[in-house]
Amino acid sequence: MAECVAASEAAIARAGELIREGKLVAFPTETVYGLGADASDEKAVARIFEAKGRPRFNPLIVHVADAQVAEKYVVFSAEAEALARHFWPGGLTLVLPRRADAKLSLLVSAGLDTVAIRVPAHETAQALLEAAKRPIAAPSANASGKVSPTQAGHVMESLGHSDLLAMVLDGGACRLGLESSVIGFPQGIPTLLRPGAVAREEIEAVLGGRLADADAAAGEAGRASPGQLESHYAPGAPLRLDAAEAGPDEVLLGFGPEAKSSMNLSASGDLTEAAANLFAMLRALDATAGGKRIAVSPIPMEGLGEAINDRLKRAAAPRG
Repeated sequence: MAECVAASEAAIARAGELIREGKLVAFPTETVYGLGADASDEKAVARIFEAKGRPRFNPLIVHVADAQVAEKYVVFSAEAEALARHFWPGGLTLVLPRRADAKLSLLVSAGLDTVAIRVPAHETAQALLEAAKRPIAAPSANASGKVSPTQAGHVMESLGHSDLLAMVLDGGACRLGLESSVIGFPQGIPTLLRPGAVAREEIEAVLGGRLADADAAAGEAGRASPGQLESHYAPGAPLRLDAAEAGPDEVLLGFGPEAKSSMNLSASGDLTEAAANLFAMLRALDATAGGKRIAVSPIPMEGLGEAINDRLKRAAAPRG
């Protein structure tokens, strides 16, 4: 079983050594916990896919310390530079052309000529990058397709049994609780490939124009982003969305002051609070549902509500 330790200076130093040795380390970011490996080590990156049971056509996000380091691996456009200046470090991932001399595993790009890259804001993630002295590839630290982890205990529940996971750094609950927003530039058009922790409106304000949608991005553009599988982020129990109330065979995950539920994403209707609570509450209800379906109150399609609804739609999708 993986070792779960508080993210002390000594533990982070040891985790950095493990990354350099080609091992897997789970660590907190401001979005969700990531399953990290040396992004320049092909075998180490392959272990991520093996540990998660992740399809190899699904690319990974590469985490780096700052934009200057990112420029070693990808080519920035003027719009990408503006977004990086405004949102990095933070919950925004950019999908950019891979430099020909980029010393990164080919697996992180899933056969594409782009790299998904971001600069995390969490102090433990930054400290780990400094200790490892490597770019770190890190999808969410859970079995593929399941609910993303926002606490170290969630990682242990999902992957703690894996011989491939060497350590979990416990840095407490993730502040944002949703994966990063992903922006790509297919045909030079700024495109929201995955809604996430940064709201569309904030990104559009920096760009001075509307983002295209991933559905309109043809071919490889949509595949360039993680988290685009139809069924994803799913608990064991089935979900019913936009539910006014729970049926006799259901438990309700509420939102807003009118919801009559034991768990409420935000009783005040605060979408930021709802985003931070989403995955943890889905896990908690799934553990106590006793075979019942999870009904979910309607969530407004504005601000972070777009990302919350995206995750819920994928969680409720038919499973293969």
